[in-house]
Amino acid sequence: MLKTLRNALKIEEIRDRLKYTFLMLIIIRLGSLLPLPGVNRDFMASFFNSMAGSGEAFNFFNAFTGGSFEQMSIFALSISPYITSSIIMQLLTIAIPKLEEMQKDGEEGKKKIQKLTRYVTVALALIEALAMAIGFGQQGLIYDYGFVSVTIVVAALTAGSAFLMWLGERITEKGVGNGISIILMVNIVSRIPIDFMNLYEKFISGQKIPMAALAIGIIAIVILLTVVLVLTLNGGERKIPVQYAKKMQGRKMVGGQSTHIPLKVNTSGVIPIIFTSSIMSFPSVIAAFLGKDIEAGTTFGYRVMRVLNQQNWFNMNHPKRTIGLLIYIILVVFFAYFYTSITFNPIEVADNMKKQGGFIPGIRPGKPTTEHLTRILNYIIFIGATGLIIVAIIPIFFNGVFGAMVSFGGTSIIIIVGVILETMKQVESLMLVRYYKGFLND
Repeated sequence: MLKTLRNALKIEEIRDRLKYTFLMLIIIRLGSLLPLPGVNRDFMASFFNSMAGSGEAFNFFNAFTGGSFEQMSIFALSISPYITSSIIMQLLTIAIPKLEEMQKDGEEGKKKIQKLTRYVTVALALIEALAMAIGFGQQGLIYDYGFVSVTIVVAALTAGSAFLMWLGERITEKGVGNGISIILMVNIVSRIPIDFMNLYEKFISGQKIPMAALAIGIIAIVILLTVVLVLTLNGGERKIPVQYAKKMQGRKMVGGQSTHIPLKVNTSGVIPIIFTSSIMSFPSVIAAFLGKDIEAGTTFGYRVMRVLNQQNWFNMNHPKRTIGLLIYIILVVFFAYFYTSITFNPIEVADNMKKQGGFIPGIRPGKPTTEHLTRILNYIIFIGATGLIIVAIIPIFFNGVFGAMVSFGGTSIIIIVGVILETMKQVESLMLVRYYKGFLND
């Protein structure tokens, strides 16, 4: 990877793209420090400290915003509305035939869907900004709470999210990698120094040398193990061999080549984790907007919210709350199968293979091929979901047992590793294109 980067820096075009990407990321991080007008920036800090139960529901979101949410900057919503919008549009593409036609309509159709995604992003940002300004504003976030101050905060939050979306698209166009993914990765990475400082103060500072050394060793092993698991999960794939029959085309015999269909083990990425975490934290988010502390509540609803709260799992003082982990596992597996089913269609793949004269050795074209692909897909989805659950549970376990609260958990590491690998692949492809151009010009 380092060798690829060194070679890339020797090429002026790629070097300019990297400079542009770096400049945009500096702008993003500077924007994360700009406070919203008329807000009490100390409110969120006290909220996270005082409302452990409800505040926990926002930790996942805060990590994705690079701490902008806790600081209440103009980028407090970050690119979360865009990510949600993209997922919604993907789901609607399956449900609405007109959108499905757009998706199949080549580059022009993709541009139309992208335009709709932008509109949905702004609408979601507006809704989230309203909920945040009204819900937290009544509790003390906004100094002079009223129509004008709420309008200013909502406008600033919506504009900040829309601006980040625009910057992400510019990075994709003029920089290196997928801009939205890179912004998300940088936000997550920006929180890592703070997390290491928290780990140092909790487990190392003030300890005797043997205990401090043991703590450092355990932390290093856990992080290394998580990264290795993520790399294995991200790189694992099942290659299904495909053979194309020979046929006459004019006076020439074409076809006869062998290829394969690559099926990634983790076909759905981190989407199942994001969906599951969002659904399970939703009741706590509503409670937080209403100013309720779920740890102090005694009704059945409060008990359910405590069970759904990840911070309470593996807590030896409240072992019954770990039952929420079972719900978590079921939802992750469900969303892994659900999301893969809308992104990979075995019937469509089998039909396309049949039309092009392709077949899987030992499997008849048509329905038998569809059944074979479905069987393999169900098998690898389960393996991928299991790996995803293991990676996600590691930080939850150490948080529950030892109180090691960090934002660079399994989900964050999956995103970081995935974005880095995809970005390096694009750099390599840019280098390859330049090589071919140079070869042709010579």
